[in-house]
Amino acid sequence: MESLTHFNEQGRARMVDISEKETTARTAVARTTVTMRPDTLQAVKAGKIGKGDVLAVAQIAGIMAAKQTSSWIPMCHPIPLTGVNLAFDDNGRDELHIEATVKTTGRTGVEMEALTAVSAAALTVYDMCKALQKDMAIGPTRLMEKTGGKSGDFRSGEPAV
Repeated sequence: MESLTHFNEQGRARMVDISEKETTARTAVARTTVTMRPDTLQAVKAGKIGKGDVLAVAQIAGIMAAKQTSSWIPMCHPIPLTGVNLAFDDNGRDELHIEATVKTTGRTGVEMEALTAVSAAALTVYDMCKALQKDMAIGPTRLMEKTGGKSGDFRSGEPAV
């Protein structure tokens, strides 16, 4: 196991120096689930939520959040993203699945950007639907895959959306 690199000589937090790392194409895919009552999910899918098109707004929220990840997560590098896409699927009953794919060509990965994107999208779904249902649940939220970089590729054992 590699040692953690987010500490300086004094044992205090630092932003990792990536200036010597190789520039490579990098992608990350993250996924989360919003569990809700069947009638709430049907209202989302039918566009019957009073605040507007839930999935369209959640998609924009996810993209905006991915672009602002370094403002949310203290040790993340601000990186130029070359692509962000969100996809929505459901189980036909009570689960809305949200998946984000984030890409860059750079010296550090985009795992946090993908995780931030699905988190913001899920929170937006909650915000837009809370008048119908306050006990929705978000999660699990997880990294499904990543490519590029020194540590190589990673794929979760779970199916993607």
